[in-house]
Amino acid sequence: MGLNPVTLTHILSARHGFFTRHGGVSTGIFASLNCGYGSPENHELITQNRALIATDVGAAPERLYSVTQPHSADVLTINTPEDYAEGIKADAMVSKGENIALGVLTADCAPVLFQDAKAGVIGAAHAGWRGAFGGVLEATMEAMRALGATNINAVVGPCISQKNYEVGPEFLETFVDENPDYSRFFINAPKEKYLFDLPTFTLHRLRQAGVAEAEWTGHCTYAAPDTFYSYRYSQHNNLPSYGRMLSVITT
Repeated sequence: MGLNPVTLTHILSARHGFFTRHGGVSTGIFASLNCGYGSPENHELITQNRALIATDVGAAPERLYSVTQPHSADVLTINTPEDYAEGIKADAMVSKGENIALGVLTADCAPVLFQDAKAGVIGAAHAGWRGAFGGVLEATMEAMRALGATNINAVVGPCISQKNYEVGPEFLETFVDENPDYSRFFINAPKEKYLFDLPTFTLHRLRQAGVAEAEWTGHCTYAAPDTFYSYRYSQHNNLPSYGRMLSVITT
């Protein structure tokens, strides 16, 4: 099976892809396109997988950049190789440089790819609930605008859907304390639990920040474990670990 990434070319004209778990060289529970160096897997296999993705989007492997993601609102601007160093902590990247590919890792959190085609500016963000709540999407768009972007489109990639995202009352309280209107992103579940709608909340934050056009691909990572890596699925099924998918956009 080939790489076959999810794309939405009617929104993003730049070469991009939300890559699934298929088409790589990883084995066992990581089969087969694991791209996260944080996984307890052979480092070389992960490097090979990332090189396969770079080739698929037309980038040199050494120009495919990703960061250590601490669930923050920090954004890194990469216009030249000198702007990057291994181990930099951030949850988003933006670029107006030539031959740059930006990649974010996810396994239930929302990967978000951005583009202003006219300005030649791209972005990529890792938006779990903490990042989306904490402003990583707005920070990404602000960093893009600093590079000249004025008309930004965005796509939210495969992530956990509301049906499978059960949370406790303290989680709901965090959101409602910030904005009572955020209660609309939750529905009741049994045993005083709630179901949180991460993709819709992410789209809401994008639209509030002035995105021109935005859409979710509609893929739930938890519901399709044969296609996507899912942290929650691995936890609920007592798996020893899980892989990470890479979502990439290029200049």
